[in-house]
Amino acid sequence: METPAAAAPAGGFFPSFLLLAFGTLVAAVLGTAHRLGLFYQLMHKVDKTSTRHGGESVAAVLRAHGVRFVFTLVGGHISPLLVACEKLGIRVVDTRHEVTAVFAADAVARLTGTVGVAAVTAGPGLTNTVTAVKNAQVAQSPVLLLGGAASTLLQKRGALQAIDQMSLFRPLCKFCASVRTVRDIVPTLRAAMAAAQSGTPGPVFVELPLDVLYPYFMVEKEMVPAKLPKGLMGRVVFWYLQNCLTNLFVGAWEPRPEGPLPLNIPQASPQQIQRCVEILSRAKRPLLVLGSQALLPPTPATKLRAAVETLGVPCFLGGMSRGLLGRNHPLHIRQNRSAALKKADVVVLAGAVCDFRLSYGRVLNRKSKIIIVNRNRDDMLLNSDVFWKPQEAVQGDVGSFILKLVEGLQGQMWASDWGEELRKADQQKEQTYRDKAGMPVSQHLNPVWVLQQVEEMLPDNALLVVDGGDFVATAAYLVQPRGPLRWLDPGAFGTLGVGAGFALGAKLCQPDAEVWCLFGDGAFGYSLIEFDTFVRHKIPVMALIGNDAGWTQISREQVPRLGSDIACGLAYTGKGSEFSRPSWASVILLGGPSATVLTYFLLDYHKAAIGLGAQGLMLSRDNEDQVVKVLHEGQQLCQAGHAVVVNILIGRTDFRDGSISV
Repeated sequence: METPAAAAPAGGFFPSFLLLAFGTLVAAVLGTAHRLGLFYQLMHKVDKTSTRHGGESVAAVLRAHGVRFVFTLVGGHISPLLVACEKLGIRVVDTRHEVTAVFAADAVARLTGTVGVAAVTAGPGLTNTVTAVKNAQVAQSPVLLLGGAASTLLQKRGALQAIDQMSLFRPLCKFCASVRTVRDIVPTLRAAMAAAQSGTPGPVFVELPLDVLYPYFMVEKEMVPAKLPKGLMGRVVFWYLQNCLTNLFVGAWEPRPEGPLPLNIPQASPQQIQRCVEILSRAKRPLLVLGSQALLPPTPATKLRAAVETLGVPCFLGGMSRGLLGRNHPLHIRQNRSAALKKADVVVLAGAVCDFRLSYGRVLNRKSKIIIVNRNRDDMLLNSDVFWKPQEAVQGDVGSFILKLVEGLQGQMWASDWGEELRKADQQKEQTYRDKAGMPVSQHLNPVWVLQQVEEMLPDNALLVVDGGDFVATAAYLVQPRGPLRWLDPGAFGTLGVGAGFALGAKLCQPDAEVWCLFGDGAFGYSLIEFDTFVRHKIPVMALIGNDAGWTQISREQVPRLGSDIACGLAYTGKGSEFSRPSWASVILLGGPSATVLTYFLLDYHKAAIGLGAQGLMLSRDNEDQVVKVLHEGQQLCQAGHAVVVNILIGRTDFRDGSISV
């Protein structure tokens, strides 16, 4: 027989169930109210009469962060922020391709130590930037990309140029956010700017939908029907749209902090510094390899240079650290890096990475003691315990580490014979370059000789931008930057097409510098149209094109290995003086100098530049004795405010035979 006590739990089930169901319903209602912004609307107001717009909030944050330039290719999705930037005195520079805008922002970031900013329209405007954003990621450059987007309610509904932009940029950026209300613009941008510069710097992306950027009255006109619909469902939809509009603008113009947030920059611990001091103090043949991270804030280049000079260790400079010690400094070793690394007993890799540039670490001597410092742990330990092993791995800021290392060593000196040995090997290698410069080529000008002339006449205030393969790689051996932050190359991603954007950003950052661009003829194809940009914005830069009518860096390997020059040739196809050259691919295939002689015409890059409003000059064997004179003429035109292209016809040498391109 069932007792009352046993029946009690069954009788209490229904009240418990009802209580649970009621609690679930209340939670769902409260959650929905929160998502609809109803609670926030109770405490904040919407100014329906205001003509202000979200673009003004974007511009205010940029100005508060010291941004001086915004690079763009205009589109209706982003017009409000561009207009607002202009009103606040931020210079808006429009380019002919979105990728150029991001490259220009990248250059600003590298040269100023702040965030470079580019703004592009939705869809294809953003997809056009992907290569430049990836290049900035690999180069660890703090770039803020602002992207337009379809209105929040029209996303995933087939709106014009609407794609899933967030999924596209998440793998490329440190920080990605889509702003959903006007009040979120300021805090989102502040967080993005801090993320770009903290830790390992890199690009960040903020998506700004149309309805977040435009003023209330315009958004209302597009979003909410002018008349209240009939019927229950129509009224529900009307209320929903009205609420979305209110939530977009509620609290939009309340004062908020706009300035920079604190940055998180990793630092080496005192214990790590002390261990590195002890290792280096016992070295007989120390070597320092500086990479791009050494030039990152907060350590100024001048202070870092003084520390390296005080340290007194022979060093190799790469990436953005090129030029740190100026020209012909006794501590700067430029040649025979692999041999030097094999002989060194202690190597300090300060921002350098054991990737393909250091043969994945195989170039290091296993008996050497390796100290490596890097902000990024993955980069720091790349290929370790495979081809090399660090004695001390320090995750921290490179510049600060060098300063503390010098302080700990307290002026210790090393025997001079090690440095003398390296400098003597340097001089011998450079003599071989002089010998190659004097060797005749079958046609046109010897590129080694041309670049030696450039090196001799390059002014002290020159800023070098390099974009290309064979010609630029040759220049890296021969042309020395005159000081810190005066050399811009793509970085480890090896991207072609950076030249115009880098030159644009560089000249705006350093208007008193002479910006000299060294282009391969293949790479110049990406940048030619941007000479219209230089002319329109009165940006005087000087471009030198090493024109050998081919993708020579690739053909050096492809032809001897695979027996074909397919896709490696750039035909001379303009109007101009006719000349002949032997087809070097045919020489290899047919096995002798009797190969077919093909006829080509001069490709008039300089005349194309003239057509865009720039100045154009040409150098060839016909005016070989006037090379310096023509370069000086181009320099004077540039100083007078003109963008200049010097088309230099060059022949082939064996200077880089054996160099890899993969």
